[in-house]
Amino acid sequence: METVHASMRQEGLIRPREGRVLGGVCAGLGRRFGIDPWPARLLFALILLVIPGSQILIYPILWILMPSEETAPVTVTPAGPLPPAAPTA
Repeated sequence: METVHASMRQEGLIRPREGRVLGGVCAGLGRRFGIDPWPARLLFALILLVIPGSQILIYPILWILMPSEETAPVTVTPAGPLPPAAPTA
């Protein structure tokens, strides 16, 4: 699952912390394509109306696959030497 989140994060598909209504999927899609969240929500709803019932599948799947802005990417830094232990009294 981390590879899916990492690839979506590289593409700019993240659910923002602010501007969410439900899960932040439409706000994230709007941010990725350079439009405000409300027009993105309307466009998402209009597209999903073309295929009835698809919103029941697509929105939760995107909610699971798109990483949240709150979760910071895990970075591994090389560990240097450990500091000396403090003396105990």
